[in-house]
Amino acid sequence: MNHAVVEAMTATGLTAETLAAQVGVDPKTAGRWASPGHIPQSRHRAKVAAILGREVAELWPEALKRRGPTWLREWVDWERDTLTLRWYELAWVPGLLQTEAYARATLADESLSAEAVNQLVKARIGRQAILQRDCPPLFIAIIDEAVLRRTAYGDRNLMREQCEHLAEFAQRPSVQVYIVPATAGMYPGLGGPIILAELPDGEHVAHVDSQARAQIINQGSDVVTLVRRWERIRGEAFSRAQSLDLLREAAASWT
Repeated sequence: MNHAVVEAMTATGLTAETLAAQVGVDPKTAGRWASPGHIPQSRHRAKVAAILGREVAELWPEALKRRGPTWLREWVDWERDTLTLRWYELAWVPGLLQTEAYARATLADESLSAEAVNQLVKARIGRQAILQRDCPPLFIAIIDEAVLRRTAYGDRNLMREQCEHLAEFAQRPSVQVYIVPATAGMYPGLGGPIILAELPDGEHVAHVDSQARAQIINQGSDVVTLVRRWERIRGEAFSRAQSLDLLREAAASWT
């Protein structure tokens, strides 16, 4: 338990339900704020702290220690609270399904110090904890087949282990992995990656990447457009069983 939050709620006579009502979130969301590792989204954090009569640093000191661009920290807040996460990738294995070695390989050509790479890899791997929770979100990943065939600087063992890792996660009840085969030709996913998060209060938020900074989208009409595109992409993918077979075949091809 986050004892600082529990003590503050007790002192103010607030329950998860009454706190949620004041902040405008689902009671389950407010209840999670008293658990370690669960931090209010940046847009709610200061308001919650004010209601509880405490400083943010006192309630969630780790929130002030996190590094990385502001947009990424904001997305991680959304990601942590999601009920369903739908992720499409054209060029990489989705971050939540990367092995540490693969994560390092994605940063190998960047102008970063060894320490910066270590921090970024640690943060990325740390985000995967949401898939290890007792009640993890439903995670649906769609991956272009080219991702499985692309060498990681000639390291065949790295790619074999990554494909095996994907196959392992694809068999979990809370994880679905779909592969768009190379035979699909041109399809809507060629426009770039999409991540869609469904939150406990019913809100939907999207994340779209680029060569510069990523963009977080929560405008209803734009999110609806991305949801429709997501469904069109999934329509081009193999079934779960076919995708698992392809993952196993890809792993064997790197042996």
